[in-house]
Amino acid sequence: MKKLVVSAALAMLCYGAISAQEYAVSSPDGHITLTVSNQKTLTYAVQLDGKTLIAPSPMGFQLKNEKDMNGNFTVENNAKPEQKVEEWTPVVRNKHAHCTVPYTALTLKLKEKDGLYRCMDVAFRVMNDGVAFRYTLYGVPELGNRQIIKELTGYAVPEEASLWIPQFVYYEDNGKSYRSSQEGKFIETPVKEIKADSRAGLPGLIKVDSNNWMTLTEADIDNFPAFYLGRSQTAQAGYQMLDTKLTPIRGEQEDGVKARFAEATNSPWRVIMIGHNPGKFIESEIVRSLNPDCALKNTAWIKPGMSAWDHWWSSEVKMEQSVIKQYIDLAAKEKWPYMLIDWTWYGPFNQPQAIITQPAPQLNMPEILQYAKSKNVDIWLWLRCEDANNNDQYKEAFKLFHKWGIKGVKIDFMDRDDQDMVNWYRRIIKATADNELMLDFHGAYKPDGIERTYPHLLTREGVLGGEYYKGDNPPTPEHNVTLAYTRLLAGPMDYTPGGFLNVTEKQFKPQSPTLVSNTRAAELAKFVVYESPFMCFCEHPDNVYGQVGEDFVREVPTTWDDIRFVGGTPYSYVAIAKKNGNQWYIGVINNSKERNISLPLDFLDKGNYKLEYWKDGKKANNKATDCEHKTTVISNNKALDIKLANAGGYACILTKQ
Repeated sequence: MKKLVVSAALAMLCYGAISAQEYAVSSPDGHITLTVSNQKTLTYAVQLDGKTLIAPSPMGFQLKNEKDMNGNFTVENNAKPEQKVEEWTPVVRNKHAHCTVPYTALTLKLKEKDGLYRCMDVAFRVMNDGVAFRYTLYGVPELGNRQIIKELTGYAVPEEASLWIPQFVYYEDNGKSYRSSQEGKFIETPVKEIKADSRAGLPGLIKVDSNNWMTLTEADIDNFPAFYLGRSQTAQAGYQMLDTKLTPIRGEQEDGVKARFAEATNSPWRVIMIGHNPGKFIESEIVRSLNPDCALKNTAWIKPGMSAWDHWWSSEVKMEQSVIKQYIDLAAKEKWPYMLIDWTWYGPFNQPQAIITQPAPQLNMPEILQYAKSKNVDIWLWLRCEDANNNDQYKEAFKLFHKWGIKGVKIDFMDRDDQDMVNWYRRIIKATADNELMLDFHGAYKPDGIERTYPHLLTREGVLGGEYYKGDNPPTPEHNVTLAYTRLLAGPMDYTPGGFLNVTEKQFKPQSPTLVSNTRAAELAKFVVYESPFMCFCEHPDNVYGQVGEDFVREVPTTWDDIRFVGGTPYSYVAIAKKNGNQWYIGVINNSKERNISLPLDFLDKGNYKLEYWKDGKKANNKATDCEHKTTVISNNKALDIKLANAGGYACILTKQ
């Protein structure tokens, strides 16, 4: 009798019956085709210009105390592809002043043919540069909380493919847990050599062959854990199966519960960027397009910009009144809007007695705020997540910070992406918005496009960035190039560039003050190539004043009206052009191999342009600070011919004459 009651409850959540078995959905430009099959099991496949990039791959879920939910479905709606357009004007211009993403949509409302008649919806979007899909699962009161054990989504990629896997450090259970700051170097690995117990973080760049590329990531993570890629033991001729590994609920094991839900819940969008050139993924707005539009009524207080930063990175700085003023002076001199006061401003952190509303005894916060105001500089504050969360201190602290005139908070050391932590992020995002505080997450999981919905979330870490020059695992030139084709594809990246103590790789050693093992020109280029509307400048003031490139970091913006990939590969260099107002900026970051490149300027309007550039000097291969700064004139029908030193770079500003 109980089974009949449960079945009836499930049936009421379902829809009228319409049968269908297979669907083919093409991108608006016709190059990408998604095929969905509802035979014995539910599968999907993807082609680009007729080549299969993902062979038929499974979909669905395993749920605790339930049979697998992956097939035996009827399609309960009149499922037909529809042409649609996602269009919005972003509050914060990360890449474009206006965004337009056309797509073909298909939604399948599925119900099992027997048993409990469980329901599941799957929404698909096929865009000109990729495919995305998400599930909707339904709760049933008679069953109580439903619990996801495993997501069955697979990715059957050609066996000759390779995947760039980030070498994350995991903090608990000898690497068996998922707790990590997601700070690692992305290493190309043949798919067939990936170990079965691997957890490959996202975004995952996949090279199928020299002319076909994909990137796997996710969008709109809400009340659901993040996912990683593993290699399944299941394979088919000519293909290797990557599978989905959801982060377990804290305390659960790999085979334990990943998510609990009692009401209808959406999975994040499973995103597959697709194209013939991985550099074009850098231009994509797919991830943000899959998030809801801005949820804030008032956004006038959201103002991106560059920030000075009194961090331990730049030297053995102390948390003292005079030091803070020194960095405020740096921001004022360079006409940056912000200065970030980092850790220990409220004394010892991650302690039961830590109070995030009480400055350390040696600091006079009213005096600091008044001094900053006199210099036309606003203040951000750092917080340790455990301290903010202790007795929900953040609720009153955010109100107080707003009263003080603080403009933003940087929250650090979350180091998790399970369902509970994802929901904590959402609470913090909403609480900062309620108090008109901008937000920067460190020790964070990858971006998922939520900055479209909550544009005050300006950036986040989740990257092996500039702070690692402080230790024995520094960013290599190869890593700095690869970031543009991997981590950066998910969204804003708080790499914290700006190191002016540049040395060659051979000369590099961990020390204080911190050295940076690429050329000065490459360091300047990071401000263009790396996306971060809140850009933290890492260097000590004494190492900046009067140096070549100081004028560039004074001028370079942090938001952009347009973006173009203009050259490079994950194996060599990256060249990005970005527009702000009537000026174009170009940044080029090279790997360890010296090279000559030629960049076309055909993206510019017709005419002549003033070209102000900072490039590797003649001695840059041996003296990394050697940077040539000159101004000339160039036509849009010419190319930029650039000689890049090893670990070199190039930065320029183009102004129409």
